[in-house]
Amino acid sequence: MISILLASLITLNGAGGSFPAPLYQKWTYQYSQAHEEVNVNYQSVGSSAGIKQIKAGTLDFAGTDAPMSDEDLKKEGIAQFPMVAGSVVPIVNLPGVASGKLVLSGEIVADIFRGEIRVWNDPRIKALNPELKLPKLPITVVHRGDGSGTTFVWTSFLSRVSEKWASEIGSGAIVTWPVGLAGQKNPGVCGMVSRVKGSIGYTELTYALEAKIPVATIPNEKVLGLTYLLIRDDLAPRKRAALNEYVRWCFDFGGKTAEELNYIPLEKSEVDLIKTTYLK
Repeated sequence: MISILLASLITLNGAGGSFPAPLYQKWTYQYSQAHEEVNVNYQSVGSSAGIKQIKAGTLDFAGTDAPMSDEDLKKEGIAQFPMVAGSVVPIVNLPGVASGKLVLSGEIVADIFRGEIRVWNDPRIKALNPELKLPKLPITVVHRGDGSGTTFVWTSFLSRVSEKWASEIGSGAIVTWPVGLAGQKNPGVCGMVSRVKGSIGYTELTYALEAKIPVATIPNEKVLGLTYLLIRDDLAPRKRAALNEYVRWCFDFGGKTAEELNYIPLEKSEVDLIKTTYLK
């Protein structure tokens, strides 16, 4: 009897971006608890690593916040669609400055990450924060060292608000950073910012809240990004059917969990289109 049960168990292995990992890991746990015949796993390895692994056929599904191109999807035989949206935020370690109190403009953030603004009491920062006592403390930039969808979202934002950033560095899952220290995945960036006084980094909002790291405010700007699911077209029929059911469950019953973890569920019209296009 045990051998029959084991033979009928379906395991779905996924990996990829750390941006959606808190949500995916909660979803996989909830689903596996309610569906004993299916075991779903998701490992946070970074968007680039997830894409590499699903191209190699070692995953059943992957998560990425830096979408693959249509040409690459067709070449590799992979389907791609959005699952949820989330926010990328600037995080800081400034003694005596509480979360949400430091105000920065998009252009100033870009110039900090370009290495042009190097100290926290720079006149441009002081002008936006007249009531804060900004220390004469060097700014340490912390960025991702791995291929990252969070980096894609962040650098796309910097390219939009700064012509200099767009022309000199640009956007992507991997860019050549002008300055700074590298952390691995979102937890690595959070950990480094927590340890280094005067540092600034970027991370998905859930990680900042869980780690209780102060967030800087950028008025009139929301650094939103979509995270995408990747599924191979040649996935075995039994696994594909199980994976389709799991994804439908995420859309139909996972919205509350997404909101609790500070993600933004897709609109119903978007979900309906995904279901009819990819989850037949």
